[in-house]
Amino acid sequence: MKTNSFKRLLTIYLLVIFGIISTLTSCVQTKQIVYFQGDTTRYISLKGSAPSIKTIQPKDILAVMVSSLSEESNVIFNTPNINNLTVMNYSVSAGVGRNQPIGYYVDSLGFVAMPLIGKVYLKDKTLQVAADTIERRLEMFLKEPTVNVRILNHKFSVLGEVNRPGVFNLLEERLTIPEALGMAGDLTIFGKRDNILLIREKVKGQKELVRIDLTSREILSSPYYYIEQNDVIYIEPLKTKATSTDQNYQLVPIFTGIVSALGILILNLRN
Repeated sequence: MKTNSFKRLLTIYLLVIFGIISTLTSCVQTKQIVYFQGDTTRYISLKGSAPSIKTIQPKDILAVMVSSLSEESNVIFNTPNINNLTVMNYSVSAGVGRNQPIGYYVDSLGFVAMPLIGKVYLKDKTLQVAADTIERRLEMFLKEPTVNVRILNHKFSVLGEVNRPGVFNLLEERLTIPEALGMAGDLTIFGKRDNILLIREKVKGQKELVRIDLTSREILSSPYYYIEQNDVIYIEPLKTKATSTDQNYQLVPIFTGIVSALGILILNLRN
């Protein structure tokens, strides 16, 4: 008789523990974390969106890489791209700066000062047009020059429920939202994927706030699919994470009391 009572009490004890653990831990549904949901057809053609055309503006810092048949001249032009390093990229997760070349500074009037050719006006020019402009000027001094231009100081930020939040250099002209999140280590399991906040700078200091749903395939054809200079991406936490911590603190004393009481009863029955 005593053995049966002990078994029943032990069963109740285990059920109570299981119930409390289930209460303290909430499950995140798969549907909440799957990207680009929709028709499961093997092939779907979606209308894409085009990134905005990146143009050079005052205060930009340019990497101007020059190649020609004269190695000595190449060194003269390319030295600012590889020397005089300064901190241009800061990673919040790592907590340290990473060196990037200073390059050529675009002044307030839109000019870049370069060796031999002097000042070149590049304001509002695309990277390819800027490269062609510099290349034509260099033809007076170099034989068969080739020029490649990139912007070094464009950046974007990813904050909130991601694995590596931080500020990242925007070196690519066609960087997408998924690629940007990938650079930040993707969202954590608690990141709200259907309500991502994108803060974008507009003209004259205005801000544009946009909500993005990564669980929908509509993002692939959205005008906000591509990252722009100074974009801020913020990932909100799910309510599961926001409430679970408070619930845990409130239920811990109750849980401890129940476990202790049941433990004492079991010991008394055994004795």
